[in-house]
Amino acid sequence: MSAFQKLIAHSKKVSHFDHLASIVGWDQAAVMPAGGAEARSNAIAELDVHIHSLMTQPHLGDLFAQAEEEPLSINEKAELREMKRDWQQSNLLPEALVQAQSLAGSKCEHAWRTQRGDNDWTGFEKNWAEVVKLSIEEAQIRAEANGTTPYDAMLDIYEPGTTSASLDTLFADVKTWLPSMIDEAIEKQRSSNILLPNSHYPTEKQKALGLEVMQLLQFDFDHGRLDESVHPFCGGVPTDVRITTRYDENEFVQSLMGIVHETGHARYEQGLPKSLADTPAGQARSMGIHESQSLFFEMQMGRSQAFIEHLARLATNHFDGPEFAKANLAKIYTKVEKGYIRVDADELTYPAHVILRYEIERDLMNGVIQHTDVPELWNEKMKTYLGLSTEGNYKNGCMQDIHWTDGSFGYFPSYTLGAMYAAQFMAAMKKTVDVDAAIFSGDLTPIFTWLGDNIWSKGSLLSTDDLVSQATGDVLNAEHFKTHLENRYLR
Repeated sequence: MSAFQKLIAHSKKVSHFDHLASIVGWDQAAVMPAGGAEARSNAIAELDVHIHSLMTQPHLGDLFAQAEEEPLSINEKAELREMKRDWQQSNLLPEALVQAQSLAGSKCEHAWRTQRGDNDWTGFEKNWAEVVKLSIEEAQIRAEANGTTPYDAMLDIYEPGTTSASLDTLFADVKTWLPSMIDEAIEKQRSSNILLPNSHYPTEKQKALGLEVMQLLQFDFDHGRLDESVHPFCGGVPTDVRITTRYDENEFVQSLMGIVHETGHARYEQGLPKSLADTPAGQARSMGIHESQSLFFEMQMGRSQAFIEHLARLATNHFDGPEFAKANLAKIYTKVEKGYIRVDADELTYPAHVILRYEIERDLMNGVIQHTDVPELWNEKMKTYLGLSTEGNYKNGCMQDIHWTDGSFGYFPSYTLGAMYAAQFMAAMKKTVDVDAAIFSGDLTPIFTWLGDNIWSKGSLLSTDDLVSQATGDVLNAEHFKTHLENRYLR
């Protein structure tokens, strides 16, 4: 075997353990009984340490040096680049830190499930303090190695090649037009008659409707499933994708569109190149690109008039209220309202939630603020961006998200980057695909073929900029996102 082939074989071994970690993580979030938390946390920590030890074996450095001298194809060079990146990232962190982070994250996340509902900031802060401390330690190690700020070093995990300087510029522009657009859209909708959910919507019926929508979206049920969790997510692996949503029997709005969103993530995973399975090059390009797929499904396609006609039609199989009329559903799913909860936010106010979190986590990792400052800062920014106060309201403020419980700092920008990429992909797709006709027909194959050819099948063979440029003819251009919002909400 050549050095490159040995690295591929090793990468697949690591991937197999990552596979187990993903499924165990899904089980912990979806079905594990509360009493299993401590033992599960210890088991996951042990597995994380084992994966880390595999990734940092001393002989790998020699194999990378040898492989770089071997004659490789363009795709093989990309595979080598991605394997080396993972190896370098892993070697930065000592094993003890990896184990400590895993244990602290599991403890904090499990306790958060009840602490959030109890509005217990004091209890949460005690666990979160350790998560933040360890994350800052990681950020400083990565920053020293990469020659960046601590936050940029964490951002690079999720968005390779992106910097906080570029995000500051991007988000500063958004903040110049977003507040007035929100206010204008709310005023425009003020006289609109809308029938909001006002009945009882049994969970089993909501799930049955969700499964039918997943079929419309061509989800492969032989390689995935739908479950329920406190916080909706997509997990598992490409051959066994696990998506979840959460149900509220007093309304159906969030669970249904949550399923559309997570199905977008899942279709990306299911569409990744099988020839590169179990290698870093066969994985999603970045979290921003991952979010672009879920937001393409949920926002670009899922809230279009054409798609809402299908939701209305399918809903009649399970519900019979007037709120499911297509005209009313369209109003529900394009209603703009300033609210506290990010995952419940409409498409227009959503970027404000993301920018708020980005600014806080950036300053937290860079040592500008302390973790105990977060509730007050959150309240100040919510009042500035959305005119809402969260003073003393931790469960609907700084405790509402799961991401920070395990130290996923640097992740939040991916949501708005994803929305921008999604708008750009749709604009490019419409040049060659009659998107509305495809949706109206009920056969979405032309849409998925375009995504498969241009996004899914590429995995991580290309850089983010190259992937976007090859698919659309340009690197990220936020004007597509602004134009999309103007067309949907102001015209």
